[in-house]
Amino acid sequence: MKRNFKWVFTLTAACAFSAVAAAQELPEKKAPENWFNLDPEADNVPGVSTEKAYTELLANMEPDTVIVAVIDGGVEVDHEDLLGRIWVNPEERKGNEKDDDKNGYTDDIYGWDFIGGKNGTDVNQDNLEVTRLVREMAPTYEGADTSNFNAEQKAAYRKYVSMKEIVNTELSEAKDGFENYNSFYQVLEAFAEKIGKEEITREDLQNYQPVGEYDETVKSVVLQNLDETGLSFKDFMANVKEGVEYFGGKVKYHYNVDFDPRYIVQDNYNDPRQRYYGNNEVEGPDARHGTHVAGIIAASRTNNKGIKGVAGPVKIMAIRTVPDGDERDKDVANAIRYAAENGAKVINMSFGKAYSPEKEVVDEAVKFALSKDVLLVHAAGNDGSNVDAKPNYPSPYFQDSSEKAGAWIEVGASTWMGGEKLAAEFSNYGAERVDLFAPGYRIRSTVPGSSYEELDGTSMASPVVAGVAALVRAYYPELSAVQVKQALVSSVTPVDWEVIKPGTENELVKMTDLCISGGIVNAYKALQTAGQMAAQAPAEEVEKEAPKKKGGIGEFFRRLFGKKE
Repeated sequence: MKRNFKWVFTLTAACAFSAVAAAQELPEKKAPENWFNLDPEADNVPGVSTEKAYTELLANMEPDTVIVAVIDGGVEVDHEDLLGRIWVNPEERKGNEKDDDKNGYTDDIYGWDFIGGKNGTDVNQDNLEVTRLVREMAPTYEGADTSNFNAEQKAAYRKYVSMKEIVNTELSEAKDGFENYNSFYQVLEAFAEKIGKEEITREDLQNYQPVGEYDETVKSVVLQNLDETGLSFKDFMANVKEGVEYFGGKVKYHYNVDFDPRYIVQDNYNDPRQRYYGNNEVEGPDARHGTHVAGIIAASRTNNKGIKGVAGPVKIMAIRTVPDGDERDKDVANAIRYAAENGAKVINMSFGKAYSPEKEVVDEAVKFALSKDVLLVHAAGNDGSNVDAKPNYPSPYFQDSSEKAGAWIEVGASTWMGGEKLAAEFSNYGAERVDLFAPGYRIRSTVPGSSYEELDGTSMASPVVAGVAALVRAYYPELSAVQVKQALVSSVTPVDWEVIKPGTENELVKMTDLCISGGIVNAYKALQTAGQMAAQAPAEEVEKEAPKKKGGIGEFFRRLFGKKE
């Protein structure tokens, strides 16, 4: 999940500060607890009706256990709310350093790490794909004489020049961002030291007597920003520090053509179809994102701790593939294959990038997963842009033809606020390429250290959908992956009012302009639809989407959260 930082403070030559919010504008009130699992009608919040489904539909039914692969940056497998929820390879004996099940991966107890080395080291930070492409193409095209280039070479040269400009522009902006955040963080540290308290309250700030005009300006700006963001001084400093790290990472790693950590993995990177490399350390150095995703899908619903995941009868297979930077196509392809070969029936992919140089290798892996009746669920991305015009990879559209992966769901993010603000401002969208939306704003879930945190992003919306899909597969195992997709897409809670188009201030559009289904995934209705499909004898694979239903809960949803006349 990419975070879009806005400028917090800019230190000018006159030592004045220009204040801008440190994070997204906070909602007027806090999101209801467990909101993404709640019901639009019963709970007055645009959740996905998970609790209603368990209470009214599933109480007396016996489910199968479904394996859900989380391809991500790592998962804390011993988190208190994921105990008993993690897949354990039944054919592998822990710690004997043997490939007991002969699948090519030694001691893959909980899954596999495709960005780890044989000696247990791991890739943490990496470039963005555009940076890797510039580094790869530079020896051929940097300063090249194009007069004798053929048409194909000239096209490649133009692509190189364009990508290099992107890298240089982004690097320059990242350096500016780092300097601004770092300068202001140092100012905040000095200001806190003057006050002399470990926990500084707003009252402490108000009572502080500035020494000189500069000090008075700092005090005024800090108080102004605390009022605007609703943060404590400690949390405000933490946000600024996160900005330092965010922009610092872009400078040091993401757009640094001289940085290449792939040597850690010790694979033959020039062979995109190489299968067997990496290690079994599925947590990795930073499992925050992947653990959060896993919790949304599968956190225990019965231990009275933390949160409730969407799907009870599931096991999480942890596959580490995504660094702090862009994932590599080779690793994505191998992760998909590993999941499909080892029994996963749903794969969650909360990652994405703008370039896919080895897309054909990923396509081959996707086709393999489809042959194993696996449903793939992918986050649409967080750039507030139209993926119909600007694809976010991996993509269900195969490179070698106009064919599209049938058992693939592309997911946008919705908020708990409803009305015009139903679509999250950061969410990507696409009337042709995004299937549906799901809760992805202020989602509380598991993070390392057996802790919990609220995060935003289509990265959070995708596992909500993966959880619903796993729920359907658990209770209706006779349905194919394509049928499960159909059950979800055809049963959304319809949004028949206009919403603010992501990436804009106030442009209103129909939900059908943002996604194919025009609605929010609904577990209760998906299970009902799946039950009807399963009752057909023989079960027939659904090829065309059923018409969207009107009235009922959807009509209530519209009246409750729709635009006021």
